[in-house]
Amino acid sequence: MRLRAHLATLLLASMAGMTAGIAPALAAAPGFDLSPAQQNRIRGTQDPAAIKAIPSNFGFVAKNALTVGIVVGHPPISTYASDARTVVGFDPDLAQLIADSLGKHLDVVILSWPDWPLALVSGKVDVVISNVTVTEERKAKFDFSTYRQDQIGFYVKTDSPIRQIAEPKDVAGLRIITDAGTNQETILLEWDRQNVAHGLKPVSVQYYDDDAVKSVALQSGRADAIFSVNAVLAYDAARQGKTRQVGTLSGGWPRTAEVAVTSRKGSGLADPLTIALNDLIQNGQYRSVLARWHLESEAIGKAATNPPGLPKS
Repeated sequence: MRLRAHLATLLLASMAGMTAGIAPALAAAPGFDLSPAQQNRIRGTQDPAAIKAIPSNFGFVAKNALTVGIVVGHPPISTYASDARTVVGFDPDLAQLIADSLGKHLDVVILSWPDWPLALVSGKVDVVISNVTVTEERKAKFDFSTYRQDQIGFYVKTDSPIRQIAEPKDVAGLRIITDAGTNQETILLEWDRQNVAHGLKPVSVQYYDDDAVKSVALQSGRADAIFSVNAVLAYDAARQGKTRQVGTLSGGWPRTAEVAVTSRKGSGLADPLTIALNDLIQNGQYRSVLARWHLESEAIGKAATNPPGLPKS
């Protein structure tokens, strides 16, 4: 059963008594730096092998810069700093390291999610670094250099009796919030299909457009769990202390999924990017940036150019 709730008015009664406890969007979780100065940002050095691999005919948007498109979403992946202007998070930090490796300054262009493909194809940006998962459909139009596992997670209230969600039967009969049109929705609906086929209770899937309303729905007992991007939910758990993780999955379940630096198809930039990423993995700076944003569990051991992606639906 699905419940699509687009309006916060559905939970106004609950919110009246609970919103005072919800932290502002820009409030940093303990151990996270959301200052615009980013004084502890990790910087790299030029990578001769990566620079040498750049095709001589590749035209950067700006001669001495790597122009990176980023969709500002949620910490710790990408968000606005406390000045509400500067973009900070893991993706901007990785973009800086890659720019350093290629001997370029970093220019960030803020994009909306629907606009990133056109921004890349049109030459508005050189690459996109914004939690883009490798899929076979996208590989027909873009090249990829992988840099992080795509993990999604189940989170519940800290006092929830639910201890673990690891397989389809664990969600039977639960009320679960997820995101429409995403991998996690596809997985949850498939688990529900399997459960119903085996005579188990169906899942009640809930959708909300507002993150605050999602939180209120969970804390008020109107939902049992949230199933979404693990990094974002882990950050919220650290910031508010009101939720805990009870399970994680690959975003491509049952396959492994990875997110990647995205470049124009056939531009020749993917291989230099992969070289730079693997050198950053080898010298430890990659893991240092992951650790800075508490994303160590999503590390990959080796970057790859255009690996097998999630199959076409």
